[in-house]
Amino acid sequence: MQKYFHSVKLDKENCKGCTNCIKRCPTEAIRVREGQAQIIEERCIDCGECIRICPNRAKLAITDSMDRLADYKYTVVLPAPSLYAQFGPRVMPGQILGALLETGFDDYFEVAVGAEAVSQSLRQFLRGSYPRPLISSACPAVVRLMQVRFPGLLEHIVPIDTPMEISARMARESVMRQHGIKDEEIGVFFITPCPAKVTAVKQPYGDRSHVDGVISMTAIYGELLGRLDSQPAGERAVLSPPRGVGWGKAGGENHSIKGRSLLAVDGIHNVINVLEEIERGGLRDIDYVEAQSCTGGCIGGPLAPQNPFVSRVRMENLVKRLKAARPPLPDFPTDPEYYRLKKPILPLQGLKLSSDLDQAISMLGKVEKISADLPGLDCGSCGSPNCRALAEDIVRGYAETSYCVFKLREKLQVLAREIVDLSHLQPPAMRRDSSNGGGGEDGQK
Repeated sequence: MQKYFHSVKLDKENCKGCTNCIKRCPTEAIRVREGQAQIIEERCIDCGECIRICPNRAKLAITDSMDRLADYKYTVVLPAPSLYAQFGPRVMPGQILGALLETGFDDYFEVAVGAEAVSQSLRQFLRGSYPRPLISSACPAVVRLMQVRFPGLLEHIVPIDTPMEISARMARESVMRQHGIKDEEIGVFFITPCPAKVTAVKQPYGDRSHVDGVISMTAIYGELLGRLDSQPAGERAVLSPPRGVGWGKAGGENHSIKGRSLLAVDGIHNVINVLEEIERGGLRDIDYVEAQSCTGGCIGGPLAPQNPFVSRVRMENLVKRLKAARPPLPDFPTDPEYYRLKKPILPLQGLKLSSDLDQAISMLGKVEKISADLPGLDCGSCGSPNCRALAEDIVRGYAETSYCVFKLREKLQVLAREIVDLSHLQPPAMRRDSSNGGGGEDGQK
């Protein structure tokens, strides 16, 4: 079986086995057994929904620490556009970038700039003839979802690399060109609002990621907040293209493309509904789908510290302010291949009952039979997300029918009736034949 890296981990000490997470997981990757949640690695897409929903903080994201900066001669920080929306309405990108430098980075490169470059490449690409609708590659959780649950739609993913990767590549090239530092001596770190970005770096689609480390937005937020007062507004020269900054919220990517039949969907369960519609052959009138796992887009990521609705207002206001005084952007690479994914995105074998087709068909029949016999209430009391999932677990050997409390109750009721019936029986040696008045021949008078 393929080995998967996962940034979402379980803290067993905090887990109470409450079953909240199993109901929200979009790929049914979580089970509760013996009072503890268990993550099925080949199904997990690191979307972070379990982190968001867990009341006991038993799910956490494994990200890099600031100590890793010491591993490199020169470090560059890549702030996600959603970072700009985490602060008050008067805080401008230049102040945030200055605060990032004070935390220990040598330089910065705005992912908003990379997003602007990717937008230009997308506008070019959409003029061609490709399966409709094309689906954005920007959200790694959505891409992983498609690899696991919708492998037949992978050809719809636009083969353009993400703003994070394009920004990291541009940053590296700039440092090597300006400072003459070797590639391996440069450390590029992304500030992330979600765990899926960590997975995209640690287990990229291609041979390697241009990003060396991923730092949680929540982890660095406090340090930035304490340094903002020492950063005068407007003093630091920044680019911050408004359309690139807008990528941080739902609809921002489409707004930067324009001129097409575009659809934006956010929230992983809403994304699933749209992907199911595309799988049925619908939405052929749509040219491009911007799909984001988190509600509200990246500003709603589980590692973003602020309320996403407040962040959305702040980002919209920030974009308006940036439009008023936008500095000229640098010349972006014009070769279309610069932005292309170097390898196709392949399916991940996550939901198969068996790799053997005949065995899988036989197991599927058993699943259907067991599922039909279960109550269909999808209560989650069994530790599986629904009755169908429990049936699959039973066939795989991971569960028993008695895990269902309703089937267990039925068995107990049958057993109770059998016990009552047995309590009225007597051993043959003690039983009297009442058909002849208790006698036989010796008993007659």
